Amino acid sequence: MMAYSDDHIALAAEYALGTLDADERAQVETMISVDKDFTVIVQAWEHKLGALNQMVGSVEPRPELWDKIRTAVGHSEPQAPLMLPEQPAPPVAASVEELAAVVDNANVVRLTANARRWRTVASFTSAIAAALVAMIGVGLLVPDLLPDRMRPRPQTQVVEASAPPAPAPSAQYVAVLQREGGSPAFILTVDGATKGFTVRKVGASAEPGKSFELWLISDKLPRPRSLGVIGGSDFTSRAVLASYDSDMVKAATYAVTVEQAGGSPDGNPHSAPVFSGKLIEAVPPAAPAR
Repeated sequence: MMAYSDDHIALAAEYALGTLDADERAQVETMISVDKDFTVIVQAWEHKLGALNQMVGSVEPRPELWDKIRTAVGHSEPQAPLMLPEQPAPPVAASVEELAAVVDNANVVRLTANARRWRTVASFTSAIAAALVAMIGVGLLVPDLLPDRMRPRPQTQVVEASAPPAPAPSAQYVAVLQREGGSPAFILTVDGATKGFTVRKVGASAEPGKSFELWLISDKLPRPRSLGVIGGSDFTSRAVLASYDSDMVKAATYAVTVEQAGGSPDGNPHSAPVFSGKLIEAVPPAAPAR
């Protein structure tokens, strides 16, 4: 595509706007008929400026306005021919200063026309930009105000959500804490994975001013370790076994002593065990998936 001057581009823009006079319009139409590249420039301006036409509905002018338009363009009534006063013939020779003044005036007229043309193009370009910004804002905030063909299309995004894999069931261990040959007093349940335990009171009742305290007894430890006071409700749950080795937890003996209210004050049992028992595997761990 050949390079065009600013004047050519401004002419193409004003042609698309319809603001050229008859001579300028004829000049542009001649260029369109012989220059395909210039035709592309004109079509590009028509496409840019056409957005304004889509946003504005048609309005029928009042009859008196049509009369004024016809009068302005000379179609209302036949007009008498315009008679110009006779001017004296210019002198055959002109001074250098007069010729320079004529050239300067022509340059001023041409520059003034170019400035007017570019101001017109700039004004309409700014109007297009403002209209597009307004359309974007309306489309985001109140899309129902736009015509159907200009509303943003809803975007559908398919998201595949996968549930996290369920943890495999861990082994469960149970111990019945009772006197030798007696009925169960407590049932101790231990989770093989977390080592958290729950003590369920079955048949034991604490004496007034006394508390039951649970102990872990292992040959790997120098003395029994307290697992805490068994509460007054039916279930007592704790996670203190998490600090012990799994093999020790499964092989240990669990015993209950009667201590003062609130438990042993020094971390040592102060009575012989009244109930005891060892863990057995009640639920095996889940088999690994193949």
